Amino acid sequence: MKGFLLIVRANAIDWLLLPRRGVDFGGHFRDLGSNFEIIEQYGWMTMRNIGLVVAYDGTDFHGWQRQPGVSTVQEILEKYIAKVVKEPVKLYGSGRTDAGVHAAGQVANFRTTCVIPCNNLMIALNDALPPSIRIRRVQEVHSVFHARYDAHSKTYRYRILQSPICPPFLWRFVHHYPYALNFQQMAKTARLFEGEHDFTSFAGTDHGISGRHDEKQEASNIRLISTSRLVRHKRLSLLIYEISGTGFLHHMVRNIVGTLIEVGKGKLSSDDLIPILDARDRGRAGPTAPARGLCLVKVEYRREEFL
Repeated sequence: MKGFLLIVRANAIDWLLLPRRGVDFGGHFRDLGSNFEIIEQYGWMTMRNIGLVVAYDGTDFHGWQRQPGVSTVQEILEKYIAKVVKEPVKLYGSGRTDAGVHAAGQVANFRTTCVIPCNNLMIALNDALPPSIRIRRVQEVHSVFHARYDAHSKTYRYRILQSPICPPFLWRFVHHYPYALNFQQMAKTARLFEGEHDFTSFAGTDHGISGRHDEKQEASNIRLISTSRLVRHKRLSLLIYEISGTGFLHHMVRNIVGTLIEVGKGKLSSDDLIPILDARDRGRAGPTAPARGLCLVKVEYRREEFL
């Protein structure tokens, strides 16, 4: 049988015929562009697209995205997935989380010729991975599914613990703030973030740098927020802020929380929020809240193949 060159587009492939023998194509396909990967394999194989739901304690990681010289969630996952499926993989996450930020429902996908059933694959991965990362679900998805580009909305939660003492088994996952806060004013202000706004005042100072957006790059800092609410659990001395939207700028949620805390302290009021948004000036909003209180809870998709 003659050899075939496999050209995999980043998000469009169903089944593939791979070469039985290595073939020298003379470098004629070098200029196909960055949207293509050229892979040489042997025999007849089927390429599967595997979706994952991942939970992780982000404390000891330098964020989601692979970076040279530091430990990241993406790098660890790719390393152990490759060991299980016996081939290199490239993992696509729904978005980036910063150093110290956690996830209960991060979504990712990768392509593989491995034939291990999804349930067995989940068991094997959880056996291999460090305890700070767990695979909650493995599902074969449509060939064009992409965890990042198909994401419709995301939900984040931020926890503020107000008890006098923070238990040692909670400190990694809450922002401990044992001082008086005006919950009513904070809750009132939280609701004002709902709707479509320009969130430049709540973007990280490096939000204009390529790759720093949580979603695919957009020229505008306008985002649509469907839910923004703060609830209090008195018995637990816990404030939980939850926000859902179609996209988030770098540090946006943590900057919103920092601003809500300023409202709770009486340094800002709910009447200040609209002028802060209109100013499009990071210096007008509150400080960035610590990463450890933030968790990516859920990623939602329009497509039925991954819910």
